[in-house]
Amino acid sequence: MKNLKHFNTSRSQYSSQNNYSSFWLDNEFDRHTSIFDEEDVKPKTDLIALSSYRRAIANFVRIVTEKDIPVTFKSSGDSYTDGKKVVISAKMDDKSFDPSVGLALHEGSHIVHSDFDWLKGLEHSIREELFHIGETKGYSRHDIIGTVKGLLNYVEDRRIDNIIFTTSPGYKGYYHSMYDKYFHSKVIDKALGTDEYTDETMESYMFRIINLTNKNTNLSSLNGLREIWKTIDLKNISRLKNTEDAFGIAQDILNVIFKNLPDADIKVDEDGEESYEPAKDSGESDMGGNSGSGGSSDEPMSDEDFQDLLDSIESGEMKSQPKPEPKEEKKVPETPSDKDLLSDSQKKQLENAIKKQKDFMNGKTSKKNVTKKELQDLQTIESSGMSYVEVGDGLKTWDGRKMNTKCIVVREFTKQLVDSNTISMINKWSGDRYDENVKDGYETDYIAEGIRLGTILGRKLQVRGESRETKWTRLDSGRIDKRLVAELGFGNDRVFSNSFVEEYSDAFLHISVDASGSMGGSKWTNTMKSVVAMTKAIDMINNVDVVVSFRTTQTNRSSRSRRGDTTKPLILIAYDSRKDSFIKVKTLFKYLGVAGTTPEGLCYEAIMNDIVPSTNDKDSYFLNFSDGMPMFGNGDVDYHGDTALNHTAKMVKEIRNRGIKVLSYFVSDSSWDRDSESRAFKTMYGKDAEYIDITSVMSVSKTMNKKFLQK
Repeated sequence: MKNLKHFNTSRSQYSSQNNYSSFWLDNEFDRHTSIFDEEDVKPKTDLIALSSYRRAIANFVRIVTEKDIPVTFKSSGDSYTDGKKVVISAKMDDKSFDPSVGLALHEGSHIVHSDFDWLKGLEHSIREELFHIGETKGYSRHDIIGTVKGLLNYVEDRRIDNIIFTTSPGYKGYYHSMYDKYFHSKVIDKALGTDEYTDETMESYMFRIINLTNKNTNLSSLNGLREIWKTIDLKNISRLKNTEDAFGIAQDILNVIFKNLPDADIKVDEDGEESYEPAKDSGESDMGGNSGSGGSSDEPMSDEDFQDLLDSIESGEMKSQPKPEPKEEKKVPETPSDKDLLSDSQKKQLENAIKKQKDFMNGKTSKKNVTKKELQDLQTIESSGMSYVEVGDGLKTWDGRKMNTKCIVVREFTKQLVDSNTISMINKWSGDRYDENVKDGYETDYIAEGIRLGTILGRKLQVRGESRETKWTRLDSGRIDKRLVAELGFGNDRVFSNSFVEEYSDAFLHISVDASGSMGGSKWTNTMKSVVAMTKAIDMINNVDVVVSFRTTQTNRSSRSRRGDTTKPLILIAYDSRKDSFIKVKTLFKYLGVAGTTPEGLCYEAIMNDIVPSTNDKDSYFLNFSDGMPMFGNGDVDYHGDTALNHTAKMVKEIRNRGIKVLSYFVSDSSWDRDSESRAFKTMYGKDAEYIDITSVMSVSKTMNKKFLQK
């Protein structure tokens, strides 16, 4: 059976202390607004963090259930599982994450282990005798069906949680956090030790049953409660093999309750028809509970007894009974003291706490929903593989404060992302206009020109994919050359030959492009020609892979609000030949443009592992296009001057240390005095810094041709 410590309200809380799932997340949740914010009014859900949140929880559910169960959000509704998927809250904060993990695990395990098809016909399986006795107590068939469902939920939860705690004990912490959130309440702890809910009413029994495993529970507070405890038999809960078995126990519990409820009053109408109404003193409709005459004949379980109970449930073996059963289960009336009473405000709190418990039992846990627009944007984020990566570790401000920020990494460049029009460097309107202008001849088609140049370059580079055989003859060892056998009679023993095959190693190239605002105009057009040309050339070679990424910054549309600057570095992995078709270059690169500033080293840090090839036996190259100094700033980071230069140089050194050849092009579009920029560029890239006139695309291509044909 599951560890019931989550009901032990005397222990410390989990959810506020530990975040068990932090290692599953791309990063801790960002309380700033997301890049999808459109209004400068109030904070909205950080959809990138929410995507990470969903992905982490989905991983947990998949591991624990060994099923690929969808974990999703809804724009409306409060059902947490329908037997096919798990719906989680869009609430994003540290305190709610672990409870949400626990709830997702709990609901996911129901999908695997509960029989939802059988549950559809539950009301037809209820024992008819329960309807008959229930009628004498004043309950309709509808009331009884609802009560049986509630009791079944309780028993089934115990059965399912036991399975998970037995098979996956490492996930107990998440369950603890979940039950802390939905069941932990000081007012419930106190109420269990008072005369609240001690009258024989259905509400009293349901309250006491739901809180049976609370340390403050009193099995003598209601007649039959100890019998119900024995009927559930938590130490042997594994005996219940399916939902139908749990259903049987739920009916047994209701039977015990009915035995101890007073008979209903008989009411005769004008026609002489008799009907039952709950007894006037039953308090059936009193949600707040009554201070009845029944007091407590037993004290709550001791700490030692309660811990023995918890340990025995975990081990499957009862070490000791929670409390010796008295010979006669009979409440002893006593005069309540002040400590046994709740104030009016506490009674109100108790009502709310009980409702929270019942909602949990009935799958109606409150949660924050996402809007339809947010849901659409969330789908865009997930299809693009967008996530946060923490960068800037070890950097400090001028006054000694640590600097770090989150870099947005977009791993899939999709048409859906283009249509969302949310990334500043992706401009749907500009791309559509590009198509019109190309058709009407208003501007040069740099993509078509890049493909043309790339085809020329590719033909030269295709030699990399070919092997060259060289045959050496008249050797003193090797294979006998038949043509020279006749010379053996003349004393010539050098009649052997051998062949040597030369071929280039597989290669990997990562092209990183500065997409900051200063790269606009002809610099951008000609840079894109070069990038497309190189990509096309490599597409023609069998043993070379290429990844193309673009780096800039992303500023939220609401960043000028009172919430402060939420600008973040952004890097878009736009093309990966290992999984993408060259068609992506043809159809999507036209939507790329310039925006923002140049967080150069921060972006390198964010995708360091993407710069490194998947295997170490490849000739690896890193090629950079940039037109100036790195710079970036927001509320957390001041990335300028020496700080930016030295950090970028550090990242470049790290790339080299991983066995990657670096080549960095300083892009200009005219003869321009770049002495200061030159010194900065040399600081970052050293001997690998190249200064080029980007208008000469072929000169760039020739440089790559030379690099790639080196053995």
